[in-house]
Amino acid sequence: MKDRIFVTETDFERLRRLVDGRRGGNFSDFEYLDTLEQELDRAEIIEPQAIPRDVVTMNSEVRLKDLDSGEEKVYRLVFPGPFRGGNSVSILAPIGTAMLGYRMGDVIEWPVPKGVRRLQILEVLYQPEAAGVRQ
Repeated sequence: MKDRIFVTETDFERLRRLVDGRRGGNFSDFEYLDTLEQELDRAEIIEPQAIPRDVVTMNSEVRLKDLDSGEEKVYRLVFPGPFRGGNSVSILAPIGTAMLGYRMGDVIEWPVPKGVRRLQILEVLYQPEAAGVRQ
């Protein structure tokens, strides 16, 4: 895991509100709030229009490769909520938290119950900021 990740000001503010709003609540994803908060604490905050196109931001669609199995998958990083598409992954899921702020080519090493998972970001297929979408 690298020392710093990149997060837009907009995503940072929304994610902080998400963490704060779920603290003390009765949510099943409570255990992941600390991990997300740690990631936000080490983030370099960037204006949305200045974020590089190859950085994973909220609502980005990303092609990842599992470096141990060789399997490739496409995920869309989303806020938790009732409606998500088949390839959507919540920011509060371990892989969702792991992707945030990394760039194309980066390797993410993330602890999972069976050890450490190593994923490489092959491509950022869609990034809202690059597409000119205001979130």
